[in-house]
Amino acid sequence: MKLEKDERIEDLQLNNLKIIQNKSLYCFTSDSAILANFVSAKKTDTCLEIGAGSGVISILVNEKNCPKKIYAFEAQKEMFNLAEKNIKLNKLEEKIEIINEKVQNFEKYFKSGFFDVVFTNPPYLKTTNKQLLNENCVIANCRHDTLLPLDELARTSAKLLKFGGKFFIVYRPDRLSECLCELSKNKLEPKKLFFVSSKENSSPILFLLEAIKGAKPGMKVLPTLITNDKEGNYIYTIQKLYREGL
Repeated sequence: MKLEKDERIEDLQLNNLKIIQNKSLYCFTSDSAILANFVSAKKTDTCLEIGAGSGVISILVNEKNCPKKIYAFEAQKEMFNLAEKNIKLNKLEEKIEIINEKVQNFEKYFKSGFFDVVFTNPPYLKTTNKQLLNENCVIANCRHDTLLPLDELARTSAKLLKFGGKFFIVYRPDRLSECLCELSKNKLEPKKLFFVSSKENSSPILFLLEAIKGAKPGMKVLPTLITNDKEGNYIYTIQKLYREGL
């Protein structure tokens, strides 16, 4: 496969899966691997990823769960092209389909209530100060919710899911209250929550949440995931996550 400028192929160290990263675009981090491991789907499920990026989360979710089909929306053409290359690189064209479109326009492709599972690693930062945006437009849109504010994400996800469908998200702790509020407002009831910290006794850097459309209230808080040992070495490789779980 022909690589463009700034592209490199990396080994995901899981069942011969590979990923093309582009250093001039947005590269995935550990939160993608943790989310992919957290997502659960049955073999009969039709799944959707919102914001495919490089496609790495859909690739890993497919490897772990082997659902019937995964669709993924990616609004940015540059990231869409990269995701498509990664799907082809791993010969997953029949399992994963990437759509170059804002997810808010999903009704051009799917009926409401079409999906069993929706998962997303959305931009974490509010777009409140244009001066904070990265000069690289692609990176800026991966970091800031310019294209998909949280309220639109919750509302659209609720429309996409069938009753009883599952929603998975990784997000920043400082936006937890806002996230819970928006999900509940759209009848996506939070059911499982856990935090991620870089070391013991430190403040969380991420949270992961599972919500179910139309479920009764009642949320279980799982133990915090510590990602680094006392020496600062990263504990969870993708391979270890998938062998041992969270």
